[in-house]
Amino acid sequence: MLSRVAESIYWMSRQMERAENLARFLEVTLHLTLDQPDSLVDPWGPLVQITGDNEWFHDKYGTPNQQSVVNFLAFDTDYHSSMLTCLRAARENAKSVRETLSSEAFEQINQFYHFVCDSSASQITDPTAAFFDNVRDYSLLWSGILDSTMSHDQCWHFANVGRLLERADKTTRILDVKYFNLLPNVSDVGTAIDDLQWSALLLAISGFEAYRREHHLMNIEKVVSFFLFHQTFPRSARSCVAGAHWSLGEIEKCSSTELRGEAIQQIEALKHRLTESQVKEVLAGGMHQFIDLVQIELNQIGESLTYDYFNVARPS
Repeated sequence: MLSRVAESIYWMSRQMERAENLARFLEVTLHLTLDQPDSLVDPWGPLVQITGDNEWFHDKYGTPNQQSVVNFLAFDTDYHSSMLTCLRAARENAKSVRETLSSEAFEQINQFYHFVCDSSASQITDPTAAFFDNVRDYSLLWSGILDSTMSHDQCWHFANVGRLLERADKTTRILDVKYFNLLPNVSDVGTAIDDLQWSALLLAISGFEAYRREHHLMNIEKVVSFFLFHQTFPRSARSCVAGAHWSLGEIEKCSSTELRGEAIQQIEALKHRLTESQVKEVLAGGMHQFIDLVQIELNQIGESLTYDYFNVARPS
């Protein structure tokens, strides 16, 4: 398999997943602003913090508010990770490997891109939740089409790795930001305000119903455990890493060298950490520090993938 093809498929899938996650975050935040009391801190700033590009945002937009953050994350063509730029890049990557995709999968990417592009061109400055619902539906439909019409060979495994690494990253980021930024003061812990915010975060990963089937009440330990360590929920960090590890293992079986890549070794270590860690220990030792370490490891895995499979020389 050509490294160029593998790289394009990996990034196509990762960019599509990123666009979907941004829509999820924006939609849930819109709902949160309608339901929360006026005394709560504004939730738009933390969405900028999720990106890690605070300085870039403040240089262009200044103080975060609904209009500026929605434009930044959804439609800004200058920002490298907005929904629109991600979909444009995914579409270009899909074009370069069109022979590996089904016509249905490519057409879905194309329709998805044009839907967001047309929404941007029509000067939507205050999109409703229906817009983000449509974005999420486009993405879920594309994911289903890809899985249903593409042979689950090396190409599909590279797509799966890209999708799941991006999903794990965004799941941990939104949990981290909520824990440290959305709750205005300690006295709100355990109140209806706190329950509302945790419910919103679960909705952001489509996990509210799955969580409530297992737990009747909102509990910080149980919610954090659900986000990070749930074995079967497909958007938990542990489940994403386990799925990516499986796909990397299948890719390694087809490798022409007997030496194992660094990426597979790093993802094995992260999978072990997420399997063995206990939520009580994580909260006692500092959840931010734990999540920060997980995100660093996810970034390292992404970098190692580049060197292991995409014909990029490691820096000396």
